[in-house]
Amino acid sequence: MVVNYIPDDVDITFQSENGFLGICPVEQGEHDPDLANAGGQPCGIIPGGSTFDSAFSFALIRGSHVDACVLGGLEVDRQGNLANWMIPGKMVPGMGGAMDLVTGARKVIVAMEHCAKNGSSKILQHCSLPLTAQRCVSVLVTELAVFEFRGGHLVLTEHAPGVSLELIREKTDAEFIVDPDFRQMSIAA
Repeated sequence: MVVNYIPDDVDITFQSENGFLGICPVEQGEHDPDLANAGGQPCGIIPGGSTFDSAFSFALIRGSHVDACVLGGLEVDRQGNLANWMIPGKMVPGMGGAMDLVTGARKVIVAMEHCAKNGSSKILQHCSLPLTAQRCVSVLVTELAVFEFRGGHLVLTEHAPGVSLELIREKTDAEFIVDPDFRQMSIAA
């Protein structure tokens, strides 16, 4: 959950699609058992935060009142297309609010593993799975690298500590450009 990795001195208001505004992290064992984020993980609410029903929550999302969203992905391609809701022939939880989030948020950040369990790249020339949305991804973050989508191009901007450009090329099927300011990503403690 992203909220667990934001430094205390950064002022961001988080919404959870299941009806919380002002969601915050909690210590394990110190949470209200009636509070959980959209992924079912324990969470808290900041002073002044609020709860509301799903209809209001999705009105905020669909009405473009969300500056940025962070969600997972099954595949992302070089054009910023996202597949994150279905694998034909397999049971998966479904899309939840992903289609609403990627069309309603001003910036879409996808956080996912760079490769599938079988070692194949999840960053492709063209998605092979059914799309959630086309050209919606702004930033892609994996355990190996950070990419941005700029002017129709996939641009590699950062690498994880100890990860080489050669390894990123080897593990990425999609063509990408290396940013002139390519650097090591900073990792939150």
